[in-house]
Amino acid sequence: MSILNLNQLQLEFYQELKNKGRTTNTVKNYKTDLDCFNEFLEGQKAQVNLESFDAAFITEFSHYLERRYSSSNSIRRRVQTLRIFFDFLMSKGLFRENPVRKIPTSPKHLSAPSPTSLLEVKTLWELLLTEQAHAKDDFQKIICLRNQIIFLLIYTSALKVSDLHHLKLTDIILDDSADPRVLISPNKRDPYTVPIHPIFKEVFSDYQSSLQSYFAKNNLDSDYLLFNANAYKILKGNLGPRGIEILFQELKKKVDIHLTPKSLRQSAIFLWLSQRHPESLIKEWLGVSPSYSFKNFKDHLKQNSQNSSFLQTTYKTIFRLKYQRT
Repeated sequence: MSILNLNQLQLEFYQELKNKGRTTNTVKNYKTDLDCFNEFLEGQKAQVNLESFDAAFITEFSHYLERRYSSSNSIRRRVQTLRIFFDFLMSKGLFRENPVRKIPTSPKHLSAPSPTSLLEVKTLWELLLTEQAHAKDDFQKIICLRNQIIFLLIYTSALKVSDLHHLKLTDIILDDSADPRVLISPNKRDPYTVPIHPIFKEVFSDYQSSLQSYFAKNNLDSDYLLFNANAYKILKGNLGPRGIEILFQELKKKVDIHLTPKSLRQSAIFLWLSQRHPESLIKEWLGVSPSYSFKNFKDHLKQNSQNSSFLQTTYKTIFRLKYQRT
């Protein structure tokens, strides 16, 4: 098999991923990982043939990754991608067995959590309310409300930015007899709901009515919860993960804080643990498997028990400065 033929098979592999509904970013990540394998092949002096793809050859590639990358997670991901690609080659009858599966999978490294401190959470919430109070027009007010929605869904519901990207207005569940909840619909798992702090009702009510009024005036329509906009108008009816990351970078510069969506989400997890919710329930809210472990969070709690500002975090403290409808 020439490298040229291998490239053609990889193109077919990417197309199959698309046919299975994988996102553009997912396919892009697979391509990045296989490009690394292609670079390894190009560095081999001997001609690459189908017969050369055996366990010994793949092990050499594994050693190549160890020399090139210091992160065990980077190595693990590239080996996993190659394993999936060879499964695809097996499905085409080119291999009887997958040689990559003979390589032991390196354990995934779990970095220590870095939850946002109580002070920074309060600072961010106060900034979001202050920006709304000083909004120069109705459009700027809608942007401020959108940012509050994002904050509340990450901090009180522990949603990932990838969860926020797909949310629709109808995914917000309001019930007068219970706290609001948000519906998450993963591609490969059954839908589930996550509770949101009650203050979300007030913000969402104002946000929804303001958004509907704006859409009516500008002859627009969108069922997404969030939107992407510049300083003058809404550009499209959804805000991607990268857009949310950029938003947090801009907010951080305004008040000199260091939080990220990830650290804010970790604060939510620590808060749930400190409130002694059953771990099985927290796993359900996070959308993770029953085998998911909170060991790294518990270890972090033990190691920082004397100096953990996030342990003092309570919703009552954070939302002492209440949302005011305008």
